[in-house]
Amino acid sequence: MIFKVHWIIDGVAEIDAKDKEDAEKILQEGLEDYVKNSEILMNKFVAKSIQGTAYLPGTDEPKKDDENAESKENSNEEDS
Repeated sequence: MIFKVHWIIDGVAEIDAKDKEDAEKILQEGLEDYVKNSEILMNKFVAKSIQGTAYLPGTDEPKKDDENAESKENSNEEDS
């Protein structure tokens, strides 16, 4: 039986750039070159898109991981 699997790779890279747009462009071009030159990614895993958003470390950084950790910590305290 054949199944289709939608896959996503999540990552964070540190890019030295003049602004957010430049950082996104540098990473996008590098990943596109890598994927296009990878027969396995293009033909076996059929990579279709690359998407990313640049941000400054610190205040611009997504808070999701911090909120998840805090929520888990509070949950563990209530269970004690």
